[in-house]
Amino acid sequence: MTSNWKAALQKALQGQRLTLEDGLVLFHEAELLPLGAVAREISTRLHPENRVTFVIDRNINYTNICTTGCRFCAFYRSPGHPEGYVLPKEAIFQKIEETVAVGGTQILMQGGIHPELGIEYYEDLLQAIKGRFHIHIHSFSPPEIAHIAEKSGLTIDGVIARLHEAGLDSIPGGGAEILDDRVRHYISPRKIGWRLWMDVMQAAHRQGLKTTATMMYGSVETPEERIMHMIRVREAQDETGGFTAFIPWSFQPANTALGGSASTGVEYVKTLALSRLMLDNVPNIQASWVTQGAKMAQVALQFGANDFGGTMLEENVVRAAGVVNRVPLDEIVRCIGETGKVPVQRDTLYRILREF
Repeated sequence: MTSNWKAALQKALQGQRLTLEDGLVLFHEAELLPLGAVAREISTRLHPENRVTFVIDRNINYTNICTTGCRFCAFYRSPGHPEGYVLPKEAIFQKIEETVAVGGTQILMQGGIHPELGIEYYEDLLQAIKGRFHIHIHSFSPPEIAHIAEKSGLTIDGVIARLHEAGLDSIPGGGAEILDDRVRHYISPRKIGWRLWMDVMQAAHRQGLKTTATMMYGSVETPEERIMHMIRVREAQDETGGFTAFIPWSFQPANTALGGSASTGVEYVKTLALSRLMLDNVPNIQASWVTQGAKMAQVALQFGANDFGGTMLEENVVRAAGVVNRVPLDEIVRCIGETGKVPVQRDTLYRILREF
């Protein structure tokens, strides 16, 4: 075990892989600014061109009906609830049309675990979108894919293959929360376990689909469980190499059954910097302005983040927890520019589209 936090930071600077013990020493003992400085240095080595990327996208929640009933979620409605919905195709098409009109290249479709929707619904929707629009479909988190497999009597591989053929281009990292079953049993007892979440991601990687990984911290997990989450992502990346980015964001307690208080900005940048140091094989760390706001996202760029996420022309899940951060395109460009970085629009796979 590393004897102190300075030695752990030195280890990271030398390109050595950090252990769980190193991560815990840094979490509990490291001074914030040196931690951020080393994370920034590592990020600069990976991305020496002084750019900060972002994607123009829209988040479309095609249904809020969900049988999982996660205690941290303020968005879902149980089957039969008067506020439950499944968006008609025409409404989805209109949202995509608006996205394309402003230069959007990606739609992020995610919904609840709807008991009635099987593989045919998703294939039909994907084909209908691809028949009308030239846009990257970054959609359906591992819990949704696992549910489709169970509902349709298919394997995970079979579901991914069919969705991919119908038009699915990549998979978002939603539903990860904390990759630890003690935490999951408490905050989302009816959701898939961490191993199945990872199995879906690695199955996608093996079929050539890229994915992202997220972490919702600040609910009931211990620091050790938080760092193990990062290590599990790192170990999976060693095997299949398909994660393009890691996105840590803080639990938003308002309007949720879980309740509690929100994490501080200091804890956010510390967790983000740690993720940059622990995840030596994940190329991009994304700032979460959706949960933190634009100012904290700017600070995140000094703590190891190199990506500003998406313009998110629409966002409903975090909004349901009482947090509304709107950052339009020109504001994202300005926020990045103010930090001395060059704002660059990218696509989902981190290919550069234009520089501002």
